[in-house]
Amino acid sequence: MGAARAKQVSATRELILSAAERLFAEHGVAAVSNRQVSEAAGQGNNTAVGYHFGTKAELVAAIVRKHHEQIEHRRARMVADARGSRNVRDWVACAVLPNARHLADLGVPTWFGRFGAQAMTDPAYREIMARESLNSPSLVEAVGELNRCLPELPPEVREERRDMTRQLMVHVVAERERALAEGGATPRDSWEQAATGLIDAVTGLWLAPITTRP
Repeated sequence: MGAARAKQVSATRELILSAAERLFAEHGVAAVSNRQVSEAAGQGNNTAVGYHFGTKAELVAAIVRKHHEQIEHRRARMVADARGSRNVRDWVACAVLPNARHLADLGVPTWFGRFGAQAMTDPAYREIMARESLNSPSLVEAVGELNRCLPELPPEVREERRDMTRQLMVHVVAERERALAEGGATPRDSWEQAATGLIDAVTGLWLAPITTRP
């Protein structure tokens, strides 16, 4: 493939990724067809999505990878700085801050937060989202270190709080992103401040007392 052709293909892929991310964020993954994505990307050929990405599942994975390559770089640096810490908040911050800072750098509007919420609540795409984003090396290390900070947590409580954390991280971010895109009010003035509030809440969740039945 010549340089000019490769550049054109790369530009087309980016158009498709951007259009798909926006449509999936607004309407849900299942509700949007490949044809609609192609049209929104300005492609006269309605099979453009299939040509460049194959299936819709592969398109979803490509959107996640596009963002998480950048998020992973941020988180890897934070994890390196936090190594040796036994402070729960440090490791929660490693999970929350990179994504918030990435969205802040993208400007307004963004779509990735709402896209993530749509994908994570769709059984057909939840596994893809989890595989591409939740298994990153730096995040796995951060979660492992968080677990080591709380050795007394029973396994069932640990699993429960991990699920709660995931829900908060996905849906709080998506709701803020939606409000910003619509010009609505938000509790915090910036993504950095919003991340601070979320880190505080998630840290409190992990340090919360455990009520046992008599």
